[in-house]
Amino acid sequence: MTAAAEAQSNLVRSPLYEFWRRFRRQKIAVVAGLFLIALIFVAIFADFIAPYSIVDMVGIPIDPPSADNWLGVDELGRDVLSRIIVGTRISLSIGFLSVTVGAIVGVTLGLIAGFYGGKLDNIIMRFCDVLLSFPGIVLAIAMMAMLLALRIQGHLLIDIANVVVAVALFSVPVFARLVRGSTLSLKTSVYVDAARAIGVRDSVIMLRHILPGTLPSIIVYFSMRIGTAILTAASLGFLGVGVQPPSPEWGRMLADSRSYFEGAPHLVLYPGLAIFVTVLAFNLLGDGLRDALDPKLKQG
Repeated sequence: MTAAAEAQSNLVRSPLYEFWRRFRRQKIAVVAGLFLIALIFVAIFADFIAPYSIVDMVGIPIDPPSADNWLGVDELGRDVLSRIIVGTRISLSIGFLSVTVGAIVGVTLGLIAGFYGGKLDNIIMRFCDVLLSFPGIVLAIAMMAMLLALRIQGHLLIDIANVVVAVALFSVPVFARLVRGSTLSLKTSVYVDAARAIGVRDSVIMLRHILPGTLPSIIVYFSMRIGTAILTAASLGFLGVGVQPPSPEWGRMLADSRSYFEGAPHLVLYPGLAIFVTVLAFNLLGDGLRDALDPKLKQG
């Protein structure tokens, strides 16, 4: 009986359970997480959920919301709800892919810089400083200009890939600085010294002993950065250098409908609301993850 109770106690107090116990106390973050799960479901099955095709004319242009078109009709007679639903896939894809690419490159650079130090650390950090000296949207626009030039020459053919690369670029230096700081602290740990003493390769030490210690910070920043990436991609679309029509990217929808704001405010309201709610949900989820993963906030 005592052994069984002790085993049950150890199971209950596992790190995963402790994380979930702290996270579920963050009611707003839980709601945000459930909303994002539903949004991902909508993005995956957008073609089946959308009531109309995103390119078909289904009503009179700029008609207000009605029983047939719940969010109204745009300036070309297309259903706004269908375009927002399909646009969910585009915006989430850009957000997840760009932050994933930025995280992979940034984490790698941060590990190398923090672990080896010296001139290599100085070169990597100065590169990150150069990227951080530009506002994110300006850096993304400059990268898009370069990629569009390559596209004209036939080297890049997919608009979404261009936006992913442009948005990923300004995520790299922040991930690098974040991981470098953690690596500088973790590389002096006893278990790292022990691994070095028995001849473990540097790459193994970084991946198996140092990287896991940086994961809580990476996870929190990753979740919050997705919202920023979606907002940046929407800004690029609004400025006309992002995803091109007829793709229903939310920022592009705002740009196309801004001329009709006074007579048909629904054309601007619903894409803008989609951007706002999605970015807010990612930020709230990131706040909840930060509180749940921070050991200083552990209770009981």
